[in-house]
Amino acid sequence: MPPQGLPLSRMAPLGMLLGLLIASCFTFCLSHQNPEFALTNTEKSSTKETERKETTAEEELDPEVLEVFHPTHEWEPLRPGQAVPAGSHVRLNLQTGAREVKLQDEDKFRNNLKGSKKGKSCVFPPLVSRDHPVGLLADRRQRLNINTNTYTSQDLKSALAKFKEGVETETSKEDKARQAEVKRLFRPIEELKKDFEELNVVIESDMQIMVRLINKFNSSSSSLEEKIAALFDLEYYVHQMDNAQDLFSFGGLQVVINGLNSTEPLVKEYAAFVLGAAFSSNPKVQVEAIEGGALQKLLVILATEQPLTAKKKVLFALCSLLRHFPYAQQQFLKLGGLQVLRSLVQEKGTEVLAVRVVTLLYDLVTEKMFAEEEAKLTREMSPEKLQQYRQVHLLPGLREQGWCEITAHLLALPEHDAREKVLQTLGALLATCRDRFRQDPQLSRMLASLQAEYQALATLELQDGEDEGYFRELLGSINSLLKELR
Repeated sequence: MPPQGLPLSRMAPLGMLLGLLIASCFTFCLSHQNPEFALTNTEKSSTKETERKETTAEEELDPEVLEVFHPTHEWEPLRPGQAVPAGSHVRLNLQTGAREVKLQDEDKFRNNLKGSKKGKSCVFPPLVSRDHPVGLLADRRQRLNINTNTYTSQDLKSALAKFKEGVETETSKEDKARQAEVKRLFRPIEELKKDFEELNVVIESDMQIMVRLINKFNSSSSSLEEKIAALFDLEYYVHQMDNAQDLFSFGGLQVVINGLNSTEPLVKEYAAFVLGAAFSSNPKVQVEAIEGGALQKLLVILATEQPLTAKKKVLFALCSLLRHFPYAQQQFLKLGGLQVLRSLVQEKGTEVLAVRVVTLLYDLVTEKMFAEEEAKLTREMSPEKLQQYRQVHLLPGLREQGWCEITAHLLALPEHDAREKVLQTLGALLATCRDRFRQDPQLSRMLASLQAEYQALATLELQDGEDEGYFRELLGSINSLLKELR
C-alpha cells in the first residue's frame, strides 16, 4: 500500500530516482576496490601512449648519436636518450618516476670507461623488464660506439688473414732467395756433363771405376807402381757391400785372388788388403772366395817366408773370410790351418801376429758357442747353418795342436792389451784345457805374478777415484781363472 497522503502519480518518479542513486553507489564502490574495473582514464592512456612513442623513437635512434652514461657507485638519474654500459644496475624510482643507474660492486674496474669517446661498436645485453616486481626498468639491446682497445671478431679475422698473407709472402721470398743461391752455387748435372765432355772428362759410376782399376791391375803393360795404386784405390770401393758383390759379378774378384800368386810381395800384400775389405760381413763374396781358392792361397802365404807386412794383410783377409762363415771354418781345419797359425806364432819377431791369432781363435770359439745358444733360445738360425757350426770341431783341434800351452805362455807378453786378449782366450778354452792348465807350472807362476802386479795397479786406480778401472777388470779375470784352476 502506498503511503497515505501521496498520490500514485508522484511515487513513480521517486522510485526511479532512488534506483539510479543505488546503482551509482555500487559502481563507485567497485571502482575503488579493483583498479581493473575502473573506467578508462584518458589522461593516463595518453601518457602511456606518449611513453611508447618515446621508447620507439629511442629505439630508432642512430647508435652513432647515443650518449654514453658513466655510472658511479651511487644512484644517479638517467636522462632520456642516454645509453647504459653492460652490467650496470638500473631501477625506476617510484617516488620521482625517474630512471636511476649505478655500478655493481664487482664492476669497479669498469670506471675506465669514463672519459671514453665514440669508437668501435659494442653490443650490450638487454636490461631487466620494466614490469619486474622489484621495479627495475626495462631496456633494450643497444649498440654503443666507445673508444676502447678491444676489437670485434671480424677485425681479428681480417688481421689474422693479413698476417698469414704476410708470412706466406715472406716465406715465398725466402724460398726464392734460397733457390737462387743454390742455383748460383751449384750447377745442374746436365751442364756439368756437357762441360766434362768438352774437356774429354767422363763421369764414371763405381762399377765403371772398378772395371777400369781391375784392367789396370791385370794389364801386363802396367808397372808395379800402377798395379799397387790400382789395388789401393780398389780397396776404397769394395768396402761397400754392393760394390764388393759387383766386383765378383764381372770377374774382378778372381783377378785379385790370382794376385796372391804374384812373386811381388807388395802385390800379395795389397791383393790381400782388397780381399779382406771385400770379405768383411759379405756372405756372397765369402762363398765366391772359397770357390775361387782364396783360402788355400792365404794359408800358403802364411806358411812361407814372407815380409811381416804382407803376413799382416794376409792374416786380416783370413780373419774376414772365416768369421761368421762356418763352411770356411771347416775347410780351414781340413787344410791344416791350425798348424799354419801355430808355426806363425812360434816364429821370432811375430808377437804382433801372435796376439791377432789368439784374438781370431777366441772369436771363432765364442762364435760357435753363441750360435748354439741362439739356436736353442730363439730358433731363428737356419738348420743348415747350425749343422755347419756343429761340424766345426775347433776345440778338439786346439787341444790336439797344443794351443792350450801356446796360449798360456803368451801371458808373458809385456803389453796390457795383449794380456787382456790372452786372458779372454784362456777363459774360452778353460772347459777344454782345464787339466792342461793345472799341470802347467809356468802358467801358475805367471798368474800369481800378474795378480800381484794388477792388485797394485787397481789400488792406485781406487785412490784416483776409479771404481771400475781397466786394471781392476784385468785383476778380476785373473782371480776368476785362479779360482777355476784350484
